[in-house]
Amino acid sequence: MESIRPLGRTLLRDRAYTSIRDAIVAGEIEPGAVVRDAELAERLGLSRAPVREAFARLVDEGLLESKPQSYTRVTQVVAADVRDAAAVVGAMHELVTRVAVPRLFAADIETMRAANERFAAAVTAGDVDEALRADDELHDVLVRVSGNRAAAATTARYTPLIRRLERRRFGEGGNCRSAGLHDRLIAACAAGDVDEAVRVTAKIWRGLAELADSD
Repeated sequence: MESIRPLGRTLLRDRAYTSIRDAIVAGEIEPGAVVRDAELAERLGLSRAPVREAFARLVDEGLLESKPQSYTRVTQVVAADVRDAAAVVGAMHELVTRVAVPRLFAADIETMRAANERFAAAVTAGDVDEALRADDELHDVLVRVSGNRAAAATTARYTPLIRRLERRRFGEGGNCRSAGLHDRLIAACAAGDVDEAVRVTAKIWRGLAELADSD
């Protein structure tokens, strides 16, 4: 489990959460697997308290499920949950795109272009980790420029549910979205065409909802 490794003492609860979440999303801790706070605390070099707090947050976000005095385990990838998450995250991305496009600088557009080049190369190479990192970087430009903290927090909360299905599809030989759609989004952003940028953003996220429907 590459994501599970000893941590420093700063922000232990948050860092435990990030490490466990990333291991779940990457499939290092598989759906249905029982997780134990003592075991993960030892692997992370922590006490059990921050791990328990991380578990509670992951239960709230739908990546873990817990039965008191019985078990805590990784949830299955459920199409309806992914579809709901994609609808919420997509709506947030449409919102931030509408706000961000008029505020973008040339440097922001170049950051998006560079991210899409890495995304396309990673998809071709079959590198799912790099593809998803580049995808996040591209869309995060719009989230950041919009300045909408509520949208950013909502997106961060629900995106991991979607990523689990994207990773599985990618591993089965599927595609991680479309560099072509990204090109259209970037062109609209560069032209300051808010309506077109929002339309393309909606299409991108509808594609993820359809991915869940085909599961």
